Amino acid sequence: MSITVPLDPAAAAATRSLVEIRRVRKSFGAHQVLRDVSLAVPEGTVTVLLGPSGSGKSTLLRCINHLETIDGGRIIVDGELIGYRQAGHNIHEMTPKQIARQRRSIGMVFQRFNLFPHLTALENIIEAPIGVGGMPRAQAKARARELLDRVGLAQFAGHYPAQLSGGQQQRVAIARALAMDPKLMLFDEPTSALDPELVGDVLDVMRELAKEGMTMIVVTHEIGFARGVADQVVFMDGGVVVEAGRPEDVLDRPQRQRTRNFLESVR
Repeated sequence: MSITVPLDPAAAAATRSLVEIRRVRKSFGAHQVLRDVSLAVPEGTVTVLLGPSGSGKSTLLRCINHLETIDGGRIIVDGELIGYRQAGHNIHEMTPKQIARQRRSIGMVFQRFNLFPHLTALENIIEAPIGVGGMPRAQAKARARELLDRVGLAQFAGHYPAQLSGGQQQRVAIARALAMDPKLMLFDEPTSALDPELVGDVLDVMRELAKEGMTMIVVTHEIGFARGVADQVVFMDGGVVVEAGRPEDVLDRPQRQRTRNFLESVR
């Protein structure tokens, strides 16, 4: 089953798709996690992926930047096939160096922050721009301080992860992803490991990114965020896209019983 739903006819005509997912399949052994998933993400929009645990949301996100290989289909970001090169009718996986180059333009924020514990907040942010992007250290530091200010943590540049709350660590992780000036940001349940009182600060940063026109794909159970920020909500279950469309349609007038059951369970 595959569903591709544009935001609306006018928006679809005016906005190109930055991300195109075409009949993507993925299995782990005998377990098929993604089954012919197709989806378009217009540039400058926010797509929220909803669904129960094991529905394939996080796997799909990891396939977009080739942290997981796919078994079939195509993933295209900004017109470029991700993770593979095509030669005639055959495709071949890219070299690690080529894949790393593609990942530079795709920022990813994980559930568990993944900060380097031995580096300060500022040092975590400058690591990739210097080591991968070749940015001069002074320029990288200036950029890192700008990003820390942007996420409300300017005064914590010299703090180590252990000295920060979970919400602060996640905001540093967002700043780190932004340091490479990505064209696409992926968020894999960015608030699920946080205490409830810390969730709001992280969501506020994400809301600001959305207002600035960052293209974002977000896996979350935060229905309020989906309703207020998303341009497109996609409900997945059993490795397929069950329903997709505008937030007011999917969240308030779902067409599928599976969608209705899920929304009832999280409200």
